[in-house]
Amino acid sequence: MRTFFVALGGAVIGALLGAVLLFFIASAVIGGWINSAGASLTGGGENPESTVLSIDLRDPLADQPATSGLGALFGEKGFVNVLTRLDAAKSDSSVKGVLIRASEYSVGSSRAEELRQAIHALRGEGKFVIVHSQGTYAGGPAMMRIRAAADDIVVQPGGDFLPGGITFETMFLKGLFDKLNVRAEIEQFYEYKNAPNVYKQTDFTDAHLEAMTVLAESLWETTVADIAEDRGLTVQAVKDAFNAAPLSPDRLIELGLATELGWPEDAMDTAKERGGEGTEIIDIMSYSPPTAPLGTPAIAIVGGEGPIVTGGSDGDFFSGGAAFASDAIAGAILEAGRNERVKAIVFRVDSPGGSPTASDQIWRAVERVQEMDKPVVVSMGAYAASGGYYVSTGADWIVANRTTITGSIGIFGGKFALADGLRQIGVNTEAITVGGPFAGALTTLDGFTEEQRSLLHAWLERGYDRFISLVAEGRDMSEAEVREIAKGRVWTGEDGLEVGIVDQLGGLMDALAKARELAGIGEDEETRIMFYPVPQGGLPGLGPMAESSAGDLATLSRAADILENERIQMLIEQGGVLSGSPVQARGPAFIER
Repeated sequence: MRTFFVALGGAVIGALLGAVLLFFIASAVIGGWINSAGASLTGGGENPESTVLSIDLRDPLADQPATSGLGALFGEKGFVNVLTRLDAAKSDSSVKGVLIRASEYSVGSSRAEELRQAIHALRGEGKFVIVHSQGTYAGGPAMMRIRAAADDIVVQPGGDFLPGGITFETMFLKGLFDKLNVRAEIEQFYEYKNAPNVYKQTDFTDAHLEAMTVLAESLWETTVADIAEDRGLTVQAVKDAFNAAPLSPDRLIELGLATELGWPEDAMDTAKERGGEGTEIIDIMSYSPPTAPLGTPAIAIVGGEGPIVTGGSDGDFFSGGAAFASDAIAGAILEAGRNERVKAIVFRVDSPGGSPTASDQIWRAVERVQEMDKPVVVSMGAYAASGGYYVSTGADWIVANRTTITGSIGIFGGKFALADGLRQIGVNTEAITVGGPFAGALTTLDGFTEEQRSLLHAWLERGYDRFISLVAEGRDMSEAEVREIAKGRVWTGEDGLEVGIVDQLGGLMDALAKARELAGIGEDEETRIMFYPVPQGGLPGLGPMAESSAGDLATLSRAADILENERIQMLIEQGGVLSGSPVQARGPAFIER
């Protein structure tokens, strides 16, 4: 059960999706999708007496800091580090403001929401925020949501705004499977558990269409309302503007969605001028925020990101292993719990789900820490669904962004039946099985017998029932109430609050405030933040490297940029969705546009 694909079957599916993957990689190179790496405007060290922090949203950024592999070796930070540093900058008198370089592509609705919240907090403390945009070409209105919260929105001449709304893009593979005579023999609980539909359908089912449409509409209405509020416009005026897209920079200014034309250097000069004499612009990751003295109470941030799998995170050096491996994350939760200085844990979850077994292990670690009388608060990132909700449901408090995608309380499992497809190209497969009726059911290339399918269904039903019972226990609901909102249905954080699977709307900083409250830490009492898992990067005897030359890492940077392309990531996930376990608690795969 550790490996789903047998050697021959894995070769066929791997070759199939590998060919498609190579096509996208070639297209990425030819189409010029690779962007040159951005550089810090100044180095690290002590902060200047008058500072403007710079954030370049064009650079790809994981939700959480790297804890192993190449990323940890070079001290790679994450989005949560941006949030904590912006929070520290609120009360730092040396920080005068923030300059944001807007992305031309997707940043995601949830990430936009947390950055918007941070911008409002900074402006509330008298800091200025300037955003410079070179145009928005894809990724929906999320980047506009960030821009709208700033004091000044500087748009480069020719930097048009193209997105007219939110689109969810899903790849359905059944048509390809039919041509290859491959069947996805997967059972799912229940009709809204739509992750397997990419293999079993050629289009949206009614339930799949309903769930994704409601989700898109919820994200759209929330986003438009935020933009309208921040720019002092009506919701209808913002919708009318989007309906008229593409919009030129001049038109954006006329509509109140930008303030002026200018080049990047103009925005930098303005930031320095507002900061006062001697102001320097430094990258957010080079900023050294004030910290509480050693020995003060601590709040631990334990981060889990990506598909949830069993085992540790000791993968190959370049990939760094799985970021949400059950041994590593459960161990980090327990390690933080055993630290006497740590008074509470904020569990940052950013995951579409994965193995129920791995999720169960992490759920139990949360329970063990609570038995140590330490509260656990979950902060949901962009995606905390299915297994990502499983690991969250036992927490003392769950905080989600309004545009977090969560829920998907359900389970599915099965295999790809490849034998008929192989036979039509001259490869025959036969098996000798000794034992009961389920022997070999998950490792042979033929389809399930009716008896095996019945046994599989009963197995999955037990897993689904356990998931339901844990949600009922954690959320103080009856199992009947949970079943009514489960069935694999995905919800936004806002809708999740309404149906009872979320306690509070907010971001990471709200979760930290709640953790302090539950731990009984006074509002005026200083605390430190400690990140777990502890990074395992660096060479033997050395710590993580602070910086490296562009020449040394040019090849790795180009490869990373290609592999971070959204369509390629979707193919990788869809190709390996059952490779770690034949049973999965995973949300639907899609790209937000």
